[in-house]
Amino acid sequence: MVNWITKILKVGEKIKSSFKQRATKAEQMASPYMSCHGRPILKSTIKENNFVCPECNEHHKMEPKQYFDMLCGKDQYTKIESPIPYEDVLNWSDSKKYTDRLKQAKKLSGLECGILSVEAKLKDIDVVMSCQSWSFIAGSVSMPEGENVLSAISKCIEKKLPYIFIAKSSGMRMMTNNLSLVQMNRMIIGINELRKHNLPFISVITSPTTGGTSASIVPIADIILAESKNAVYGFAGKRIVESSSSEPLPEKFQTAQWALQNGQIDKIVDRKDLKDTLYTLLSILLKQNADISSVSDETSEDINSITKAAS
Repeated sequence: MVNWITKILKVGEKIKSSFKQRATKAEQMASPYMSCHGRPILKSTIKENNFVCPECNEHHKMEPKQYFDMLCGKDQYTKIESPIPYEDVLNWSDSKKYTDRLKQAKKLSGLECGILSVEAKLKDIDVVMSCQSWSFIAGSVSMPEGENVLSAISKCIEKKLPYIFIAKSSGMRMMTNNLSLVQMNRMIIGINELRKHNLPFISVITSPTTGGTSASIVPIADIILAESKNAVYGFAGKRIVESSSSEPLPEKFQTAQWALQNGQIDKIVDRKDLKDTLYTLLSILLKQNADISSVSDETSEDINSITKAAS
């Protein structure tokens, strides 16, 4: 009997050892490869292509500085300073203290808060841009992020510049409760002030854009773009919606493609074309580029339709 149990245990150990252990985070970071569409691909290949897989066109996450480098040139932008209010007013603690989470997020992202706003040139057009950082507690929004957006909008109004908001967010930050939720209203009020001054506002959806971000600042833009048809865009999670729905959800539900088909966004623009598309749209809205303005009647139906409301 003992021998039989011993044999079974040995067979189990052999089976267990035959499966390769999953790589640790440190090993994944050190590896020159990453996983995409079920196969390894060189990280350098992804990076050289603006973090888009050249084989399957999967748009991998980028951080704010990477977007600004792509759109405006490397380090060709000026950071807009904003207040950083003390956040841990609720003395929040779950599996980790909120103050420790903030320290970790700042170290990981290299930012003071989850949004970086800059003043820059998009080709020859002066703009203000804000971009959310997924590395900073999943792009969540709290008081510092709200202040950051308002500081960016103030700069737009002061210098009469258009505003571009690049979204990537899990929503409002649970660690600050209602104090984070009120940032939705504050950002909307800020955009309303921008609108009073007749300044264009374009939002860009990257994956994922969910929660309070998708229910506040993003959908009230003059023009709403998404950089990938598969970008996740919605409020509540798909499983939550499914649990409260009596009918099965569409296969592409809460993707940019589904949002486009249902009139929630204006156009899907691949990351490689984002700079040129933003420039064309702003040139038309601001009537700054004579060459583009003179041929605006010959632009595609897509461009005409998405600029109609804003112009």
